[in-house]
Amino acid sequence: MLTISNEEVYDGMRVENPWWDGKRRLLGVENYPERSYLTGFRQLILQRDVQRSVILLGPRRVGKTVMILQAIDGLLKQGTKGDHIIYLSVDRPLYGQKRLEQLLALHLQQLEHAAGAPMWVFFDEVQYVPNWEQELKSLTDLYRNIRFVASGSAAAALRRQSQESGAGRFTDYLLPALTFDEFIAFQKDDEPALARLRSFVGNGAEDNAMLRPQDIPYLNVLFEQYLTYGGYPEAVLNAHVQEGMGRFVREDIVDKILLRDLPSLYGISDTRELNRLFSTLCYNSAQEVSLEKLSQTGAVAKNTLKRYMDYLEAAFLIRTCPRIDNNARAFQRQSAFKVYLTNPSLRAALFRPILQDDEAFGHLAETGVLSQWFHNPDISELHYARWPAGEVDIVHIDPATQTPSWFVEVKWTDRFADRFHELAAVREFCRRHAATLRSGVVTTRTRFGQERVGNVDIRLVPTAIYAWIVGRRMVAKSDSNQLSLFE
Repeated sequence: MLTISNEEVYDGMRVENPWWDGKRRLLGVENYPERSYLTGFRQLILQRDVQRSVILLGPRRVGKTVMILQAIDGLLKQGTKGDHIIYLSVDRPLYGQKRLEQLLALHLQQLEHAAGAPMWVFFDEVQYVPNWEQELKSLTDLYRNIRFVASGSAAAALRRQSQESGAGRFTDYLLPALTFDEFIAFQKDDEPALARLRSFVGNGAEDNAMLRPQDIPYLNVLFEQYLTYGGYPEAVLNAHVQEGMGRFVREDIVDKILLRDLPSLYGISDTRELNRLFSTLCYNSAQEVSLEKLSQTGAVAKNTLKRYMDYLEAAFLIRTCPRIDNNARAFQRQSAFKVYLTNPSLRAALFRPILQDDEAFGHLAETGVLSQWFHNPDISELHYARWPAGEVDIVHIDPATQTPSWFVEVKWTDRFADRFHELAAVREFCRRHAATLRSGVVTTRTRFGQERVGNVDIRLVPTAIYAWIVGRRMVAKSDSNQLSLFE
């Protein structure tokens, strides 16, 4: 059997690292739009006061590798020597016989600089390296001058191994699907309406007098496009991918997760059950489901379903939202809960596009709103309230007091802008929790407005505007007090 020589391996490493030879070409990504998360990622990899490696997590096909290359470009532009940066896609067959430390050593022995110079090492697709987490932990301790970054497409495996083995040594950084704010930023449209909307949102969405009647309907078209394909950068930038979204999502994302990543990680033997469950949850995104009903309809044990849902959540495909009652008390046994797709584009790709006049668009719009919070660590503080007489879609529970501090009711209609009194559940919830509620939002299709129930101020704002603002502020803010937006 032939053995790949160190010279051959290092030649392959040079191909992946053209900046070692002074070449700045980065496979075309210098012309790729920057995601809003790039700034925070750059700041994290530049930190040296804590000896930790960075684990870049996120769903498949959201631009993790592109963001790594853009971060490398930033390091080069700020004067970092090219040979002090190493990028390795470690799933290449060329590297298959080498451990991470051996690959690193091949380059370090070529360097003539003094020991201890700052360096950056990026391991991409690291999940294919056996015991990568133990190796990376050792490298982190051994090379205190090197900032290690690891990433991969098998998110569930990466997340699990990072949390189990990297405590105290790894810092996770989550890159979600595109936010609506990023989708807007990717638009090259010079439509005057878009310029006015950008100015309006940039000024805090306070003076809607600057908008014209056609602006919000124009934005709603973009919101519909976002919910159809806008979660994936590649789809936003490539019309051919948009035309084949079903194949793109099924073959490049869902099948690889459901048929390869999760079965290999958790030992799932019957992937048909997992596929059926995900299809059901995908179709019913933003709706309440229960393990009891899922078990009856799918003829699968509830314990098995619970494990499958945990797996899907670990793979960043879904997010569950717990239920509270009208008194804001959580149920001891969460038999019912809401499930949201983390990327609303999955729904259209796996079934059919939903147009904004379709009856089901309201649930998709709610999915789009909730997905803007996906990366925020305080998303676990979001619940929905449901009781026999009504429901409120999103309720923030203050972790210190365990009381509701604000709420959002997502509506894809302008009806309640003129008939707010018909929102009986919202009004009841406000009266019951007047002592702790600071604010509330009811979204509409195109209308703005202001209401007050007791001492609770409620803003009415178009759903697309609200999703845009949430997506923008969640990148800049990690404080859950900022989630309410309009205080």
